[in-house]
Amino acid sequence: MSIATMLAGVAGALLAFGLADLAAVLAARRQRDARGAAGRRPARWAAMLARLGRRVGVPTPPGDLGARLAAAGLGASVRTADAMAIKAGAGVAAALLAAPVLSALPLRLTLVLVPLAAAAGFLTPDIWVARRARRRADRAGLELADVLDLLRVAVAAGLPTGRALAEVGRRHGGLVATELRTVAERLELGLPRAVALGHLHRALPLAAIGQLTAAIARADRHGAPLGPALTALALEARADRARALHDRAARAAPRIQLAIALLLVPAVLLIVAAGLAHGLT
Repeated sequence: MSIATMLAGVAGALLAFGLADLAAVLAARRQRDARGAAGRRPARWAAMLARLGRRVGVPTPPGDLGARLAAAGLGASVRTADAMAIKAGAGVAAALLAAPVLSALPLRLTLVLVPLAAAAGFLTPDIWVARRARRRADRAGLELADVLDLLRVAVAAGLPTGRALAEVGRRHGGLVATELRTVAERLELGLPRAVALGHLHRALPLAAIGQLTAAIARADRHGAPLGPALTALALEARADRARALHDRAARAAPRIQLAIALLLVPAVLLIVAAGLAHGLT
């Protein structure tokens, strides 16, 4: 194989990696929670891990697990006992998968690394739940200003708070509107407003949501007008959204520059060098 061919191959590999990284950066802006067929595969894996975890024993769930599941949007579909069964099954599966690989190492290292692999598998579902909750919070932060504006208009039009929540949830798509529609449905079923708003804050543990529930509670308790509070919350949410978008753009720019500097530019230079080497030989 000639030097020109080797340089051309390296250049092509670098170019492919660079284009893949740029595509990943652009696709990250449009990431959404998996739906449809993409969401059924993790559910099957979770069911298998839960069965395995129940066979070995389910530990006692921590006190904040329910809140973390609710923040990740899983509070209605995954119980805390099921989550602990999945964690236990993931730990056992990680230990079983790591044992054949680690058996080639000295026995002392194997006895240390296998429990570490089990612990890593046990903690992996927590990392996934935290990441999902963070993505939901980011989505809610981007949607919150528009939803609060609609809610302010509905309240100013004379609708009761529960009816305003239902109308905004029905007419506006998105994560926050869906949670507001869930609150309205719970109110129609007779759930106390404080309890329904508490579920909303657990599902979307944002400072603005806490202020919204507090404003609704003050309006119910003291008869204070809700419109000015919603206006202030919408303005603050819009400012927070602008800051979040600016920070996201600032984080994306260095990654694009790094990909260009380390991958695309060397790839082009290697292609030129391959042509020169071919001409010299």
